[in-house]
Amino acid sequence: METPRGKRTLGKKDRLALLIATGFGVGYSPVAPGTVGSFIGILLILFLSRWELLGGQRVIVNWVVVVLISVVGVWAASRAENILGKRDPPVVVVDEIVGQLLTFGLIFRNPQFNLLFLGFIFFRLFDIYKPFPIKSLEKVPLGFGIVLDDLAAGFYASLVLFLINLSWSYFF
Repeated sequence: METPRGKRTLGKKDRLALLIATGFGVGYSPVAPGTVGSFIGILLILFLSRWELLGGQRVIVNWVVVVLISVVGVWAASRAENILGKRDPPVVVVDEIVGQLLTFGLIFRNPQFNLLFLGFIFFRLFDIYKPFPIKSLEKVPLGFGIVLDDLAAGFYASLVLFLINLSWSYFF
């Protein structure tokens, strides 16, 4: 478990930042915290996809949620880096949550299991292997780098899912 450096007392904003950055504590998972964070993203997708909204409004809601979590996530991840004294600490999983949400940005609807599974797998692959230019986005300072590389991985995964959905829509 990551602990704050030094013996300083954490203020309310620090505790809130750690709560958000760790995905309400799932980042403290002893095994694969990034994968657990991605799974939380899947649960959020399921929750959002069940809202009774008309047509394209679901897509708008999804994009608004992605933007809001990204903005708050950058703040929280920046603060968590400072508190923990470590660059891109593994306990910070808000980036995986928002990246997983973005994975479904181009085809957001009531996703079936096979679509959720493929989106989860493609996002994790792009997040772990970091094809160009994802790796370079990690170098962006503070929480921007933490969140941007996962947004790029989510975008790549979204493109793959979009193409699969166009080509083999009868599977999904």
